[in-house]
Amino acid sequence: MKKLLVLAFVTLISVSAMAQQVDLRKKITVSGTAETEVTPDIIYISISLKEYLKDGNSKKKVEITDLENQLYNAIKNAGIAKENLMINSLSSYNTAPEKKKNPDFLVSKQYRLKVTDLNKWNEIIGSVDPKGVAYTNVDSYDYSKIESLKKDLKIKALLAAKAKATYLVEALGNQLGSVIDIQEQGNENFPQPGYRASGMMMMKSAMAEDAAPAPEIDFKKIKLSYVMNTVFEIR
Repeated sequence: MKKLLVLAFVTLISVSAMAQQVDLRKKITVSGTAETEVTPDIIYISISLKEYLKDGNSKKKVEITDLENQLYNAIKNAGIAKENLMINSLSSYNTAPEKKKNPDFLVSKQYRLKVTDLNKWNEIIGSVDPKGVAYTNVDSYDYSKIESLKKDLKIKALLAAKAKATYLVEALGNQLGSVIDIQEQGNENFPQPGYRASGMMMMKSAMAEDAAPAPEIDFKKIKLSYVMNTVFEIR
């Protein structure tokens, strides 16, 4: 009998605890959305410079240092800080022995340049000997105020959810209470850069003339969209 009383007491406590965990508040669940598109203002471009022989004559080689100087001067004239240009790699770690063995050996270097104005980029690449440019390409891009923009969108989405919940609840003669739950759902679309002209990849075989037109880059916008799923109490 004693054991039965203890078991009944424990069961009663368990049922009471479960009852306390049940949320009996009246609630409304709504979602708010905010989105925008921005044009990238930070672009990282890879550039590959390579020595070449004038008319195939090894005695008339255009040295990599000449090409580098052209690139450095173009960047300086464009008002871009030298820290924005970095060397990615060399075609060989020790080119001197190779150049002694083979007078036709051509050195190449790869760089990464950070720009914020594509007009300046066209100006820069147009000042470098096109025959010494193996290729150029856009590595990646970003938006300088992306974090601030994300914050603003999340707040707008949350306020939109609250506004929706308010007019729905008031339409039924009730009042909106405090928020019970908030869940964030984000969608960030960073499309790959697109090119208006195939000349963006400037290979030597396409360099029949000394003056090649500067490449034109067409960027798709970065799209940011946030959904805030919310639960509000109904009073």
